[in-house]
Amino acid sequence: MPDLTKTDNSPETVVPGAGAATSADPSPGKPRSLWSDAWRDLRRNPFFVVSAGMITLLLVIAFVPTMFTSLDPREADLAGKYLQEPEFGSVFSPEWLGYDGQGYSVYTRIIYGTRASIAIGVVVTIIVTVLGSLAGMVAGYFGGLVDTVISRVIDVFLGIPFLLGAMVVLVSFDPGVPMVIGALAIFGWTMVARVMRGSVITVKQADYVQAAKALGAGTGRILMRHILPNAVAPVIVVATIALGGYISAEATLTYLGIGLQPPTVSWGIDISSGKDQLRVAPHVLLWPGLMLSFTILAFIMLGDAVRNALDPKTR
Repeated sequence: MPDLTKTDNSPETVVPGAGAATSADPSPGKPRSLWSDAWRDLRRNPFFVVSAGMITLLLVIAFVPTMFTSLDPREADLAGKYLQEPEFGSVFSPEWLGYDGQGYSVYTRIIYGTRASIAIGVVVTIIVTVLGSLAGMVAGYFGGLVDTVISRVIDVFLGIPFLLGAMVVLVSFDPGVPMVIGALAIFGWTMVARVMRGSVITVKQADYVQAAKALGAGTGRILMRHILPNAVAPVIVVATIALGGYISAEATLTYLGIGLQPPTVSWGIDISSGKDQLRVAPHVLLWPGLMLSFTILAFIMLGDAVRNALDPKTR
């Protein structure tokens, strides 16, 4: 006869291991997005960790150069320090990397030259990303005549070599930081526009975009809330990789004498002035060149890591 005194609250027999398996199962939560998955992959990518550390160091140097040197980059000692060899025993001192042909400390010039290169690269990248994204988003979403006109304008700018076009602009006007930024931005936005246009053409066919249209959402809301967040990933990859290219382009134009001009402190200016002393004092050209290569490599590594994290083909 069954025991009628037993209630539903009586303890039941527990199968060994069943409770542990149940508690180990993750509770269902909000599904991870592309960005959360990308961030998780980036943190596990050694290239991202190394490049992020390098870029962080460069940003600290650019914003707070006095943490690394107390000497003025324009303080010259031509009589006593002319082409003085590096003294590697004096780490982080003005003598550490030697002096150039004008009596400037090479180490101090490298520290302060970081600011101009990083600032120009970041500002140009922001400008070309905004302009290219807007043009590509409008062309890809509206299509038709709007797409045709914008695409032909993009083709015209793409037909002009990047550095050659920037050189023509800088030769025609007074060189300086604003003109260098403007010249690089004028001929740099087209690649971002093409990438955004192709991404928007794909995204606008998605069901959630068609549903938003059916519900009566306005064009601005669709573009900002549905199109842009889902189409911007490839643009971020292109912009990250291109940032190092803009830093290199600025140094190239400055080396040719049509970019930044003294008294601005720039790696390109130091490389240009150091080429004349290459045989007798190679350190004058070597260290700014290595710093420039170090910076470009850092941004290329970062862009490659971001591409691997955001590209569905590599996931």
